[in-house]
Amino acid sequence: MNLLAIETATESCSVALLHGGVVIDRSEFAPRRHAELVLPMAESLLAEAGIARAQLDAIAVGRGPGAFTGVRLAVSVAQGLALALDVPVLPVSSLAALAMQAPSNGAAVLAVIDARRGEIYACAFQGAGTDGIGSSAHSLRPLSEECVASAQALELPEAAAWNVIGSGWNVYGAAIRGRLPAAPRWADGNRFPQARDIARLAAPAFAAGQGVPPERALPVYLRDKVALTLSEQHGKGEGGN
Repeated sequence: MNLLAIETATESCSVALLHGGVVIDRSEFAPRRHAELVLPMAESLLAEAGIARAQLDAIAVGRGPGAFTGVRLAVSVAQGLALALDVPVLPVSSLAALAMQAPSNGAAVLAVIDARRGEIYACAFQGAGTDGIGSSAHSLRPLSEECVASAQALELPEAAAWNVIGSGWNVYGAAIRGRLPAAPRWADGNRFPQARDIARLAAPAFAAGQGVPPERALPVYLRDKVALTLSEQHGKGEGGN
């Protein structure tokens, strides 16, 4: 299987290639530079693996939630590549990819992305990678629906212990801690969804025939209002979707 994965839902821009059972990737923390980086990253990976675009079997993409422009870019690039190559697209939750980086220590995983405007994108999962860096693709089971909410109003399923991962922890850690039954067993607010985990989550879906035509690979927007006016942008910074 040759599978190219793209993830640009947050400040981190990443592309990964699953080839011969091995994942290689490129990742850079590069706010507002995703459009200039994503295709060169893809070409670099293909060159490293020694394969052509025509040898790709599928395109996987982080479908969000996240920054509107970043999610839209990733989905658009995935759709364009898949259409040109006549291959399916595998949309993957960016929150699930983020959760893959949490350690397997028996705790449930709360993935939280800063959504700006006083809110977070959040979803709870059971299961994660084995070493805290996402090198193993253990299956994830969602424990809640993806949502956008204020940290103070976040509703969580019952769990004895929690790991918390993502930029939402850095910004709203105190409020999130107040929603948990105890202090997190592990927490890291400096992690972002990565294409290598999009690839790992997409691989079994591809094997199960769950790819979709490019036109059916759609971004996930959790907000009714996905764009800010110029005055809102100046006042609050770039919003999420």
